[in-house]
Amino acid sequence: MKQLIQKQILPISLEQAWDFFATPKNLNEITPEGLKFEMISDLPDVMYEGLLILYYIKPMLNLKVFWCTEITHIKEQQFFVDEQRKGPYAIWHHEHHFKAVPGGVEMTDIIHYDIGKSFIGWLAGKLFVDKKVKAIFEYRYTTLETYFSKK
Repeated sequence: MKQLIQKQILPISLEQAWDFFATPKNLNEITPEGLKFEMISDLPDVMYEGLLILYYIKPMLNLKVFWCTEITHIKEQQFFVDEQRKGPYAIWHHEHHFKAVPGGVEMTDIIHYDIGKSFIGWLAGKLFVDKKVKAIFEYRYTTLETYFSKK
């Protein structure tokens, strides 16, 4: 299983950070255009435990892949967890943590993922998936820096 941890300090309040990330529609704002992210579920204004989010992505070769994630845990203004229920990974577990710090809020993403145990899964991970996951979170980092510097 792979793990990616990314920390970022945003120059906003904890309340502003929570309001942004607890709004499922904002996922579109921080997803690279190259993934051709297409939300197919009706989303509430605010997430809740048990919320299923359905979408398509095109991670490579313009192939459309269905993905269903569930918001499994929420502790208001502290953290929430989304987990894949159906999609391209054998395991996808993404924790989003928030903590007020001097100058803003520290946001920490902890992602555990596994593409599968087969040789093809291992090869895809080495050649493509690990780089793609890292690139998605680098994109989010840069996008959030820009987005919240304008606030």
